[in-house]
Amino acid sequence: MSNNQHLIIISLDSLGFRDIDEHRSELPTLNKLVESGTWVKKVQGIYPTLTYPSHTSIITGQYPNVHGIVNNTKIQPERRSPDWFWYQKDVKSTTLYDLAHEKGLKTAAFLWPVTAGSKITYNLAEIFPNRIWTNQVLVSLKASSPLFILEMDKKYGKLRDGIKQPQLDEFITACAVDTIENKQPNLTLLHLVDMDSMRHRYGVRSDEAMQALHRLDKHVKQVIDATKRAGTFEDTNFVILGDHYQINVDKMIHLNTMFAKRGWLTAKPDQTFKKKWSVMAKTCDGSTYIYTRNFDQMERLKELVASIEGVEKIYSAQEAAAMGADPNCTLMVEAKPGYYFTDESDRPQVVEKVSPEMMGNPDRYQGVHGYHPQKTGYKTTVIFNGPMVKENQTVEKANLVDEAPTFAKLLGLKFDQKIAGNCIEDVFRE
Repeated sequence: MSNNQHLIIISLDSLGFRDIDEHRSELPTLNKLVESGTWVKKVQGIYPTLTYPSHTSIITGQYPNVHGIVNNTKIQPERRSPDWFWYQKDVKSTTLYDLAHEKGLKTAAFLWPVTAGSKITYNLAEIFPNRIWTNQVLVSLKASSPLFILEMDKKYGKLRDGIKQPQLDEFITACAVDTIENKQPNLTLLHLVDMDSMRHRYGVRSDEAMQALHRLDKHVKQVIDATKRAGTFEDTNFVILGDHYQINVDKMIHLNTMFAKRGWLTAKPDQTFKKKWSVMAKTCDGSTYIYTRNFDQMERLKELVASIEGVEKIYSAQEAAAMGADPNCTLMVEAKPGYYFTDESDRPQVVEKVSPEMMGNPDRYQGVHGYHPQKTGYKTTVIFNGPMVKENQTVEKANLVDEAPTFAKLLGLKFDQKIAGNCIEDVFRE
């Protein structure tokens, strides 16, 4: 079986197994891809099921404890808006796009997390200004392919409105379509976030989220049509995947507020806390890390956390690392469905109700992810389609880390080092 020269991977952020399973008939493009391709139905995510760790696992085949992207954001307790893991330099494992680059293949990425400063040929990195004195275009220029960004911004900049959705996905899709037609990259990575944004704000099965799912179906068609115009369609394998699913929430847990009351950290009015802390929570939304320094009341800490409404389970550092999470944490705490964690240090109560009126403010959501990947009904999904892929085939289950070696095989590449994931062989034609 000869490999093809083009692979397009489209990540529909927060796409779950349920989305395809229950809505296929309303999604003409995705439905056609399922029928003429292979649908790997239930994909188990990584812990924590967050966007940045997940997207890094998707293209390295490793768990966060190995690839190093253990959360979306860095530990910067004194900052209300910490830096995200934007830069590839933080990734400690080989990526699919580096493998492709080494073989002389052209690569392109559009808002793919943790690619800033990488060797991707055409890169529009996901990075946004979190300092008052920076602006979007300057931040992107520094992190991406400057001439490419300027060209895209000139052509399609009018489509976007900052990072608002659905305009951002319109802009990003237009850039990807243009690049596929005019540059014909061998590997294209496209990350669309519209549905994830709607789920956070309006809830997982909300009308707004479902409308976003229909918009995403159209974006996928735009990309496929671009390969037809480029003359590369016959030689392109397509992958449509989710990075995690979401769960509806109506209560939030502020562990740092409790730690402040015990004198383990010093709260500041802006909900951050001072640099001198002995215990801190660092949220992953549906779960949270707890970090400690020079601290000797471990049993007391565990008892206190276990007594909080909405806490489902507490994992030790060893257990967290064994599940692929940050080996440097002291504890990892899992919330019950309906609850999520924030890092806020000075709230009136440790557990607070979330209401729709609060939406639009930082850390206020009606749907979140970041939970343990084995939560009920919480699987993501992946569809493969193209000349190398079996038609009308389903595979019941796989792990998120299995995707990278499968992508590598589609491009005729191989990861040199031993990785956690295994190639999903059932996808391929004989």
